[in-house]
Amino acid sequence: MSTLDSITTGAQVGALLPLLTAIVQRPAWSTEVKKVVAVVLALAAGVFTVAASGGWEQFQHGALTFATLATVLAASQSTYDLIWKPSKVAPVIESVTSPKRPEQAG
Repeated sequence: MSTLDSITTGAQVGALLPLLTAIVQRPAWSTEVKKVVAVVLALAAGVFTVAASGGWEQFQHGALTFATLATVLAASQSTYDLIWKPSKVAPVIESVTSPKRPEQAG
């Protein structure tokens, strides 16, 4: 896998990752906890992306591995801030997938 392929794949995964992260996030969590969860999920998605696109041997290539991890993280954070949060898509997913407290059940 080339560096360009690695960056392209990482950007694609990162662009969609906020929608999957919204399923895990909860509205009541603090901003700090949400940030930590988002970063951990982005790094995990980056590791999965490296393994899926080049197999476990791909981790021997440090520059490609780092480029993919960094791209997934950057793409996920920027698309969340620029697209998914302002459009209210990610916050709606977060709200809909969060368990209801007894006083909210209706």
